[in-house]
Amino acid sequence: AVSSFAAYKEKMKELSLLSLICSCFHTQPHPNTIYQYGDMEVKQLDKRASGQSFEVILKSPSDLSPESPILSSPPKKKDLSLEELQRRLEAAEERRKTQEAQVLKQLAEKREHEREVLHKALEENNNFSRLAEEKLNYKMELSREIREAHLAALRERLREKELHAAEVRRNKEQREEISG
Repeated sequence: AVSSFAAYKEKMKELSLLSLICSCFHTQPHPNTIYQYGDMEVKQLDKRASGQSFEVILKSPSDLSPESPILSSPPKKKDLSLEELQRRLEAAEERRKTQEAQVLKQLAEKREHEREVLHKALEENNNFSRLAEEKLNYKMELSREIREAHLAALRERLREKELHAAEVRRNKEQREEISG
């Protein structure tokens, strides 16, 4: 079975090669031609339940006739009147102006957005700075009040000690006067 498959495969290669060689010598369209345009021709080779096969034949440049369309040349345009040309130029100018206006509008919107973002960033920075300054001032004020309260307490204790020392001195002087 394997050798028959290999033989079949080899036979198909030979048929394709034979078909290619024949198509080089035979330049007239084949009766099975489905499509022909310029330097290309498509033929139906085989039609089976499993599918269809086609052959695409490219003609050599010498085979091209002058009446067949040349693909490289653009299609010929009819002569345009001066008014038509002027109208087309004006339409092109209008399109250019519209496009330019649209680009300028987009740039203006972009700049406005950048300004808004910058303004918002500056505002947030100022708010942060203000809040930080308020917090620092509050802490400094609280620290100052605590320090003043501590100093007042120290002064009060010092005054009490001085009063006590003065009382002790008076008592001592009174004892010395009595004993003395």
